[in-house]
Amino acid sequence: MNYNNAEFYTSYGSFKQIPRSDRTEIAFSGRSNVGKSSLINKIFNRKNLARVSAVPGKTATINFYRLENLYFVDLPGYGYAKVSKSEKERWGGLIEGYLHDDRELALVFQLIDFRHAPTKDDVMMVNFLIDSEIPFVVVLTKADKLSKKQREERRSALMTELPCAEDITIIEFSAQTGEGRDDIRAIIEEIAAEDEEEKN
Repeated sequence: MNYNNAEFYTSYGSFKQIPRSDRTEIAFSGRSNVGKSSLINKIFNRKNLARVSAVPGKTATINFYRLENLYFVDLPGYGYAKVSKSEKERWGGLIEGYLHDDRELALVFQLIDFRHAPTKDDVMMVNFLIDSEIPFVVVLTKADKLSKKQREERRSALMTELPCAEDITIIEFSAQTGEGRDDIRAIIEEIAAEDEEEKN
């Protein structure tokens, strides 16, 4: 799989605009400023495939990227306080509409900031994915910002902070050092291979 060939496909600002699913999709979910754009850029070896913003809550659309037979779907960041109620509702409608829709969604990478306890929204999201039986992997971002001791403390705390933590695949990731990128790519390649098998 040549990750350099990934390209921005399109974006949608409301759920009604999104066409039916016509290929396997992998989604990225997480709160505002958790590092989704940086993670997407790191996976695909690109500086600006996904636009990284210093302003939290900048991704207010669902963005689709295409690589071979897969769509990679960047969901709007949730939980950013400084937006209007109507805007929050629109984002919520986008995320929920997408995840509830009958799509060919193979996996969600659920991003959580490794440095802090999961937010109420993070826990709600994990519960939603479990209840909806949507396969997901938790990616702990900004891993390079923690010392070895801090990592151990956060790992241990996550076992009680995250629902069903012991059953969840968890990857520690850093957009700075590239740690965790190969693990994420291995999962993507497994999905791509299964997709290929099903089509043949």
